[in-house]
Amino acid sequence: MRDRPASHAQEPQLLIAIDGPAASGKGTLARRLAAHYGLRHLDTGLTYRGVAKTLLDTGRPLDDEAVAEEAARALDLGALDRAVLSAHGIGEAASKVAVMPSVRRVLVDKQRAFAAAPPGAVLDGRDIGTVVCPDADVKLYVIATAAVRATRRWREIEAAGGSADYAGILADIERRDARDTERAASPMRPAEDAHLLDTSEMDIETAFRAASAVIDARRAERDAN
Repeated sequence: MRDRPASHAQEPQLLIAIDGPAASGKGTLARRLAAHYGLRHLDTGLTYRGVAKTLLDTGRPLDDEAVAEEAARALDLGALDRAVLSAHGIGEAASKVAVMPSVRRVLVDKQRAFAAAPPGAVLDGRDIGTVVCPDADVKLYVIATAAVRATRRWREIEAAGGSADYAGILADIERRDARDTERAASPMRPAEDAHLLDTSEMDIETAFRAASAVIDARRAERDAN
């Protein structure tokens, strides 16, 4: 009779929460970490954009909370198209539905369900470590100065063949920062146990190494206990 292959204990589920302001580099970092650790990735900002796009596509009002909640309940998190949802107009519409408490409750429930499925996930957004996944294994809060973030966004647009006004981008980022930190529902702020990662002077490789060092140390600590 042939020997059966040795069984290996399943790796503990890993959940990484990444928060931070617009254009801080958290999305790029989150995707890189998800690929490195074999985890699923969710940009939670796209869930609000998905709701907004549904309302825009169907000609329904952006200020009707009941209608927006219905769209949120029907949203398929597996069908979020980053390329489509990154459009500026959708982002502006998303900012209107994102402040609706009932929409946030529905989408947070969906985000938590995504995070709970094995083998784990990397979620990035504005309130992952504080609201969506307060028990995440690792919490990172990624920041960069507004000027650096505006420059990154401007270069992305120029590299894609578009035309952009730096001053306008900077003003937009500063408005979004104020809106995200001052909103009544789930304001953007670092969790008390989050690791602060300032990427102002970092390229993606440096940021990835710094983040993975934090994650590896936390996994080693968890495995030792």
